[in-house]
Amino acid sequence: MPLTTTGDLVTRARAARTAVLAFNIITLEHIEAVITGAESAGVPVVLQVSENAVKFRHGRLLPLARAAVAAAERAAVPVALHLDHVRSHALLQEAADAGFSSVMYDASHLPYADNLASTRAAADRAHAQGIWIEAELGEIGGKGGEAPRDAHAPGARTDPTEARAFVTDSRVDALAVAVGSAHAMTTRTAALDHRLLRRLRASVDVPLVLHGSSGVPDGELRAAVAGGIAKVNIGTALNLAMTGAIRDYLAAHPDAVDSRGYLAVGREAMAYAVERISSMLIPA
Repeated sequence: MPLTTTGDLVTRARAARTAVLAFNIITLEHIEAVITGAESAGVPVVLQVSENAVKFRHGRLLPLARAAVAAAERAAVPVALHLDHVRSHALLQEAADAGFSSVMYDASHLPYADNLASTRAAADRAHAQGIWIEAELGEIGGKGGEAPRDAHAPGARTDPTEARAFVTDSRVDALAVAVGSAHAMTTRTAALDHRLLRRLRASVDVPLVLHGSSGVPDGELRAAVAGGIAKVNIGTALNLAMTGAIRDYLAAHPDAVDSRGYLAVGREAMAYAVERISSMLIPA
């Protein structure tokens, strides 16, 4: 199936009052697992490559991107490619040529005025290339090995009034909001502020995105989608599934040396996680 666009998937999901799932990929096994899981659930999916993943791949975007595009074109469900948590303008410039239809530009660590100015410049560059752009307002925290920020700390949550002005002035196409989740959570204990989410949905006219969704329980995720989230980002849940399966395999096969054995069970565990989350959140 031809590669689709993130903007199209999110627009369709928002109109249907549901969400599109976006999974972060690091290896070829991640790519294959995400597509297999989405096909089993019968739902479209977004493959996300973060700037940190590019750094892990020695700063080279194209090898992983080309593998993702090749796999997406053979998928039985619509697949889009998204460049996630980008701070490098050089990397942003590579997006379109590498097959990405969208980017998430992350200047959320900066003061509001600097975040706005930097994001506006990124949005102008992205739109000039036909790229759909997502930004973040508030601090979700937990990215790049940093400790998750206290979700109740002053300034951590997204302010609806600021959000309205930020979206208008930056000209972004979607907004990631801080409503109580955090990146890299290994326990599913996040409690979301659904009242704030409803206020944000009423304040801005672009789709809302939830980051750090691996730490959000099923019921909270369903309520977030019902409350206006149109894109749900998941990364750590896949790594937990893969690492746990590989750890169990190697414990049961201490003499194993062929990486295909443990990578296969890791890939299968991730595919099951994708199918379970997809079926729970977005019934086909």
